[in-house]
Amino acid sequence: MNKENKTALLIIDMINTFDFIYGDSLAKKAEKITEPILSLRKSFRDKNWPVIYINDHYNLWQADFEKIMDYCRNERSRTIIDRIGPGEEDFFLIKPKHSAFYGTALHTLLQQLGVEKLILTGVAGNICVLFTANDAYMREYELSIPSDCIASNTDHDDEYALMMMVDVLGADTRASTEIDLTELGA
Repeated sequence: MNKENKTALLIIDMINTFDFIYGDSLAKKAEKITEPILSLRKSFRDKNWPVIYINDHYNLWQADFEKIMDYCRNERSRTIIDRIGPGEEDFFLIKPKHSAFYGTALHTLLQQLGVEKLILTGVAGNICVLFTANDAYMREYELSIPSDCIASNTDHDDEYALMMMVDVLGADTRASTEIDLTELGA
């Protein structure tokens, strides 16, 4: 890991069954955000900066991303999971509830990595991403939540979540293509 960097990329709940009310809609929206997330992930990997997957456990309770991906693969999710699944160089944590910080080792990991800024991506923007952003804000992390890298069940839910993240949490919600990674280093 590049110790000069102070930023980590979090990918939240993109390994997903999408097997719930509005799951079909959210899966379609997740497909649209996959490419911008992959672009950010590539940039982070190229710089040897931390990429951290935070995912629901689906009652498997094992931080084994292969098992969780196998469990989640279905007609709605297969394409997304096959494209965005973590690699061996990435961190992978499971979470019991909506926030990536609640009941996880995320804060300890971020401290050990010297991280001060988080780029949050994933689903659902108005639930797990928003709750993670709230908890990150309370822990005094600087936040970037690219508007093209989160998806909620509806566009209205995305707009509301982004508005809250800007107005209440002071997050930068510029699109991923507008993020200057040279500004994110040491």
